[in-house]
Amino acid sequence: MSPRAASRVELLRRAHERRAPLREQPGTTAYRLVHGAADGVPDVTVDVFESLHVVSLYRDFSPAEEEALLGDVDAAWAPPCVYLKRRPREARHLANVAREQLAPEQAVRGASVESVVAWENGCRFLIRPGQGLSVGLYLDMRDTRAWVAREARGRTVLNLFSYTCAFGVTATAGGARRVLNIDASRRVLEWGEENARLNGQPVDRYDYVAGDVFEWLERLARKGEAFELVVVDPPSFATTRTSRFSAARDYASLATLAARVVAPGGRLVACCNLATLAPRRFETMVAEGVARAGRRAGAGESLGPSPVDFPASAEHPAALKVRVLELA
Repeated sequence: MSPRAASRVELLRRAHERRAPLREQPGTTAYRLVHGAADGVPDVTVDVFESLHVVSLYRDFSPAEEEALLGDVDAAWAPPCVYLKRRPREARHLANVAREQLAPEQAVRGASVESVVAWENGCRFLIRPGQGLSVGLYLDMRDTRAWVAREARGRTVLNLFSYTCAFGVTATAGGARRVLNIDASRRVLEWGEENARLNGQPVDRYDYVAGDVFEWLERLARKGEAFELVVVDPPSFATTRTSRFSAARDYASLATLAARVVAPGGRLVACCNLATLAPRRFETMVAEGVARAGRRAGAGESLGPSPVDFPASAEHPAALKVRVLELA
């Protein structure tokens, strides 16, 4: 083993030690084990779901580099099952045409699995590691989901761009009176229904709506519907039948639509994971959008990922930004 490889193995072991508080946390078996440059391993993240490890690469690694990295992972932790995700900058554009290259369906170490069930703050989630670049749960949202669970009791919740409905599951677990999940994909909504059933929650198909979020927000506003907690977690880029969404350009317009369906005294939870969008600019866009809706924002707070497994610094700021506003 070369000195360079030995150094990386040691860095990987230190990252494992830093995540000890999460491994010891009751009711949580899903967390980030390696967070790129913050752990001394640039362009690499490793996410854990039970015994499953998902290694993501954020630049083009040569086959020899990939094999060396996987060898170091074996030496550091000997994980029983490893899946690989290649996420170069252009992956967003190639995902449909080169899926097997970007996200192999089979494990690169250990036996392949169709799914595993991971725990987060006492809730269970179905993880499918061979389904593409996204495996079913975004770990940087763990603390925000915990916040939603604490605030949801007795409230109506609208979960926009819901993906596999993790916010919906945690809101229901927290005692929400009703949760409406909306996403463009029926497939991921059905996955969300599976997550609800895993947690013993009733499933009403009317609360899992497949459609264009922007069109549904306009429809809900026309009908006069309002929710006491509205979670907005869009992809950084999205294409609908009638438009293209870019968080850096269009978040204020999205915030306007969402603010119109927040009940008086309710809260808007605006999320964005676009690393190139500065936090101050994001907060300004959300505030502008709320003002355009004719709503007045009262108390606000900022949330974000857990510093335990998503450490941030001035040199490596957190990509995730979450702004909570109470609307009069």
